[in-house]
Amino acid sequence: MSKVVSAAAAVARIEDGAIVTVSSSSALGCPDLALKALGERFAAEGHPRGLTTLHPIAAGDMYGVRGMDYLAQDGLLKKVLAGSYPSGPSNLPMPEIWKMIVEDRVAAYNVPSGIMFDMHREAAARRPGVLTKVGLETFVDPVREGCAMNAKGAAEPIVARVEFAGDTWLHFPNIAPNVCILRATTADENGNLTYEHEGAYLGGLEQAICVKNHGGLVIAQVERVTARGSLRPHDVRVPGHLVDLVVVDPDQKQTCETPYDPAISGQIMRPWSSFHLPEHGVEKVIARRAAMELRAGMTANLGFGISAMVPRILLEEGYPEAVTWAIEQGAVGGMPLTDFAFGCASNADAFVPSPQQFIYFQGAGFDMSFLSFLEVDREGNVNVSKLGKKPYLTAGCGGFVDITAHAPKIVFSGWFEAGAEIELSETGLKVARKGRFTKMVETVEHVTFSGARARAQGQEVLYVTERCVMQLGDGGLVATEIMPGIEPEVDIVAASEGRVMVAPEAVRMPLSLLASEPMGWTP
Repeated sequence: MSKVVSAAAAVARIEDGAIVTVSSSSALGCPDLALKALGERFAAEGHPRGLTTLHPIAAGDMYGVRGMDYLAQDGLLKKVLAGSYPSGPSNLPMPEIWKMIVEDRVAAYNVPSGIMFDMHREAAARRPGVLTKVGLETFVDPVREGCAMNAKGAAEPIVARVEFAGDTWLHFPNIAPNVCILRATTADENGNLTYEHEGAYLGGLEQAICVKNHGGLVIAQVERVTARGSLRPHDVRVPGHLVDLVVVDPDQKQTCETPYDPAISGQIMRPWSSFHLPEHGVEKVIARRAAMELRAGMTANLGFGISAMVPRILLEEGYPEAVTWAIEQGAVGGMPLTDFAFGCASNADAFVPSPQQFIYFQGAGFDMSFLSFLEVDREGNVNVSKLGKKPYLTAGCGGFVDITAHAPKIVFSGWFEAGAEIELSETGLKVARKGRFTKMVETVEHVTFSGARARAQGQEVLYVTERCVMQLGDGGLVATEIMPGIEPEVDIVAASEGRVMVAPEAVRMPLSLLASEPMGWTP
């Protein structure tokens, strides 16, 4: 009997009150047709009602792949836990899921992506939930928000602080999903799934195992179907005994605004000369200074924003393979992509399932992480996960909390002020007009990274901006390197309202950072 059904027939099997886990990373791997059918069924029938949805990484984006926005309907959605949410610029309409969250129409939580994968693993094995130190002293900790994004969420706590074996931990009790919606490239008639056109495996296997171990329903959306027995066993990432129904969407996008790029799925290798280099400008200067922390042979993690430019800096310097990059969606090595394709990599050495990648991150097996910031406070706390005025400008924490929890070294990159006018030359950088506000604040709106915990754990932390490099000391933020052309007392101390001090032994950053030609980085 064929497992292939229409999207409408597949979602007709989802019952009221179901707990639905969705494998996706924005548009990458998003089972958009199945989610659309689920939203359309509710609009037509009023069922299924009262769903709880789990999204280790966001489902959908703001550029044509709606994903979880199809489910953002009163009555359909009761509770949502997500590592991240669709995000984008302020000139686009706010996604429906964000409207529900800010209007307190759904109980909403932002849970670190790695912890969400851990929750599936623990629930699958019927162990007593996740016990972790990831998120202590951040917004994840119940001494702060406990992951809650609104009043409805706060009214139903999902995490507790506990004492175990003489130490303090965070405990996430099990939430066992009974429906899984995932995506692959090919299914055979038995439901075996391969991922040859995908840019990542994500966590579909673990999510499917969790649901099947609790007697639930697994729906797989694929691009095509082949005969049983025609798939190479080594290529099957989710075996057919875990898959109940198969939905075919021949038009599914590989990722945001990309129907298909064989380099993203590792089927071809692009010449290094085919990758664009960063435009000369202030953000490139920041990324260059961050790249100076690297040495050949290192393995480094990479986040969104200015930090995503760092691999292109090494490419421009002639050493594109000097460092192995590891990103949370699972790519290892190669060239991480930027902009709409962030989360993918071309020329990757390997694709690791996201849950295993997060085990590597949480245990800090890598050398350093390059991440961005929205704001930093005098305690060294960093916020990347919440902007009250424009909430959908940030996706939430994603894997940021998992990555920074024990990372031996973290390099944060960002602008010192928002909206400042900067004049850049090869001899220096000048603040021609002050910004609208400083990003060096008294107290961050959301503690996504705890400076105090980092100090206690002996983590090395740098904050790289266009004006200076700051270190996290016992007394707070101290500028140890000054950009040529910057006036320390005016452009750093006064601009930060006294929250950043300048070290007496502060040095000037090298002029090579400002050059229009390569800066001369060597392994």
